Amino acid sequence: MKNTFFLFIFLFLFQTGHAQLFTKEKVSYDANQGRGSTDHNLLRWGYYLGFNNYDFNFDYNQDLRDIYVKRSIGFNVGLIGNLRINDFIDLRIEPGLVISTRQLYYSATYFQGISYNNNDLVRDVKATYVHIPLLVKFSAKRINNFKPFVVGGFSTALNLSSNENNPDDNKNGQFRTTKNTLFYELGFGIDLYLYNFKFTPSIRGIFGINDELVRDKDPNSPWTSNINNMKTRGIFVNFTFQ
Repeated sequence: MKNTFFLFIFLFLFQTGHAQLFTKEKVSYDANQGRGSTDHNLLRWGYYLGFNNYDFNFDYNQDLRDIYVKRSIGFNVGLIGNLRINDFIDLRIEPGLVISTRQLYYSATYFQGISYNNNDLVRDVKATYVHIPLLVKFSAKRINNFKPFVVGGFSTALNLSSNENNPDDNKNGQFRTTKNTLFYELGFGIDLYLYNFKFTPSIRGIFGINDELVRDKDPNSPWTSNINNMKTRGIFVNFTFQ
């Protein structure tokens, strides 16, 4: 699935981009035909598709072996609303759906004096986020049909898969995380101007601000007692169409 999508993007850029991007002809907006760049519009709309790779950053109370996080590739899809401030600054909101999965692997050192089995050493953390970033985009001057930019801002996410209010905890195999999370985001990308729309590949880092761990009822729980805080960090790779 992932390889097919990347192949599609590559073929798309090769077919359309080679003819339009790598020429000296500058794509401009044609109001009569309704095509080309709409950079001069006060409001612009679009959508994005992409991938994510989420991790956790742990701070520990005691110096035990780190909890290993096995990451996997997730999927992003969403909409874009862009407010033009001037030729180089835009304010944008990008509500979307983000799906990710992580597995936590514990060392046996967390279970000293406690009986356990192999299943106790692994915890699945699945998340389906309604992700809403508010970002500021700083663009460089357009060069022919290319315009690089950096972007940064803050976001909030509602985890639809959260089990924060689940009365069961890790003794029953339930690793719990908070429902609401705050992030700050930093990234960069490049706008590619095509005849009929603007295509934008970008990469962005996402960093959790609040502690997302819901601790077990037992204050000496081997799964949560040594964790001072647990925050998400990850990478987005998005492909935007406007």
